[in-house]
Amino acid sequence: MSRETQRVSPCLSLKIAGIEFRNPVIAASGTFGYGSEYEGLLDIAALGGICTKGLTVERRNGNGGIRLWETPSGLLNSIGLENPGIEAFIEKELPRLRALGPVVIANLAGGSIDEYRRGAELLAASSVDMVELNISCPNVKSGGASFGLDAAAASSVVAPVRAACGKPLIVKLSPDAPDLAAVALACVRNGADALSLVNTFRGMAIDIRRRRPVFDNINAGLSGPAIRPIALRLVWELYERVDVPLIGLGGIGCANDAVEFLMAGAAAVQVGSATFANPKAMNQITAGIEDFMRENNIQTLGGFNLRRKS
Repeated sequence: MSRETQRVSPCLSLKIAGIEFRNPVIAASGTFGYGSEYEGLLDIAALGGICTKGLTVERRNGNGGIRLWETPSGLLNSIGLENPGIEAFIEKELPRLRALGPVVIANLAGGSIDEYRRGAELLAASSVDMVELNISCPNVKSGGASFGLDAAAASSVVAPVRAACGKPLIVKLSPDAPDLAAVALACVRNGADALSLVNTFRGMAIDIRRRRPVFDNINAGLSGPAIRPIALRLVWELYERVDVPLIGLGGIGCANDAVEFLMAGAAAVQVGSATFANPKAMNQITAGIEDFMRENNIQTLGGFNLRRKS
């Protein structure tokens, strides 16, 4: 039988916490607005999912000063969770977002446990499909340290959000945690249905002509190809430690990058910074994954995983 006749018809669909995705490519939070901003630039309906910009209970204007700064193989951002507030999102943005077709994932942010809980309650009563809990936000009651830096802090926010939200819950992990596995396990114990990793790495830049840090907040989040090998390693390491699906992200810019994450154990991937440089990147990544499956006789996404659990 020829190689040509052996080729399969790949199936790119998957389920995470009971939610069906048409393919594993998801627009990452903070990089795709609320979807409608990209209409006409790519086939939005062909995406697996869209993760919204970070949403807080009250409207936030975001950070002042410079917000984006390019760096070799990466992008630094200090946006500051600019958003209209959850109720305004549900009223004005969500209907248009739902009409686009992909799975809708609301990224929930906050500065206190009470704010997270209230946000979870509002989103639970909405038509979003899933909630992605961003625990990289600063805990204002503990001097601004991220909730995602240690297991106890993560537990303190995941547990009440889980109790308040009947939607499938993804927890987005911070790569700055000294023991990321401990944080991940704490999230799962407290009800996380899936984990997304990783969020941006902390970095900074100095404007040598102005002789001062570029960003008003000094620190900013580093994304882009520069972080991909580290993000890939973290997905690989966590795969054996947790029993929930992993969504890999961090510098994915082409189909080969996405395939690496799928082989490392990710059930799906999120694409962020690449969309800024190439709005069609996610469509091209999806097509490239399908081509790879066809060329390598892989019928389902599970066929990528190098270390399938028994």
